[in-house]
Amino acid sequence: MRRVLRIARREYKVAVRTKGFVIALVVAPLLMGGSTIAIILTKNRVDTRDKTLAVVDHSGVVANALVEAAERRNAESIFDEETGKKIRPAYHVEIVEPNTTDPRTQRLELSNRVRRGELHAFLEIGPEVLHPGEDQDACRIAYHSKNPVMDDMRGWLGWPVNTQLRKRRVAEAGVDESTVDDTLIWLNIQGLGLVSFDEGTGEVQDARRSNEGEAVGVPAIMSMLMFMMLMMGAMPLLHAVMEEKNHRIAEMILSTVKPFDFMLGKIIGGVGVSLTASAVYVIGGIIVIRYMDLGEYIPYHVLPWFFVYMLAAIVMMGAILAALGSACNDPKDAQSLTLPGMVPVMIPVFLLFPVIKHFSQRIQFSAPAFGLNVLPKSFRLSLPDCLRRRNVG
Repeated sequence: MRRVLRIARREYKVAVRTKGFVIALVVAPLLMGGSTIAIILTKNRVDTRDKTLAVVDHSGVVANALVEAAERRNAESIFDEETGKKIRPAYHVEIVEPNTTDPRTQRLELSNRVRRGELHAFLEIGPEVLHPGEDQDACRIAYHSKNPVMDDMRGWLGWPVNTQLRKRRVAEAGVDESTVDDTLIWLNIQGLGLVSFDEGTGEVQDARRSNEGEAVGVPAIMSMLMFMMLMMGAMPLLHAVMEEKNHRIAEMILSTVKPFDFMLGKIIGGVGVSLTASAVYVIGGIIVIRYMDLGEYIPYHVLPWFFVYMLAAIVMMGAILAALGSACNDPKDAQSLTLPGMVPVMIPVFLLFPVIKHFSQRIQFSAPAFGLNVLPKSFRLSLPDCLRRRNVG
């Protein structure tokens, strides 16, 4: 065992004392969270240039309501209340008389105006949108722009268009117009956890309001962190074993230790590298999150399990990759076996969000944060008593 620890210490020092390890500690989070960082950096960089929308209303019941809705939005929502700075583009609605004889030519003319930059988009409303029938073209609402998928104006139009249609339908049903606004109020459904009983205080604890960051962000971040640790601690073992074999270093080492001890020492060294890097990320993340006053979202009781499963994953993957490295004779062989070696690592990443979605429906996320209060019976049996006592079901 002493020789195994010597090999592990050697592997650990060789990996940690390099500049590449320090650079990887800094670069890896940037690569994994690059999209989030980009969103934060660009969230205030919005194109505030005014946008003009042409509306071809074959029904004759929506266009004027869109003009009023756009004017109301421009007066209330495009300027910052504190600084008075323009933070969103103004929407201007241009009503175009429908061409019933040749609608395709009219669509082409409006499309050319969009291409020239005279319009941002144009909206064509079918004649039967108020009372949709079997004719899909007659009750279609078509939005035409250069990029209709990622278009904020298209998302905004849904509310005023459908609100106006509902108002007209309710009015035709004989309901007083003064009550139409209350009839059409839209209320969102809040997502809450389950009410629990605190055995310490003997009081009933109200359900906490759940959110996507807590239910999805926390497990996703921890899973990505474990993936990074596998890449830093286990993946290098393939090339390390191959290089030592290729340079005859392994033959000298194997003259003093058994092959099992040699491989075990390298795997333990990879575990040490991963523990060092994960400790830096976990401690640094806790400090940053607490500084941002979001400490309630830190799953302290889950962190020990994170390290347990991370160690198991690194030992398993490290053994596989070290075995693959021992079968390589040159860098080309190692490069060819890198992809098959990564497949067991990538499969959990591909299944990450379906698993989170399925598992979050069976677990209540509650105080202090991300707590496991209700667990499936099959999973509950595999947890120690300290977590089993948290069960309130």
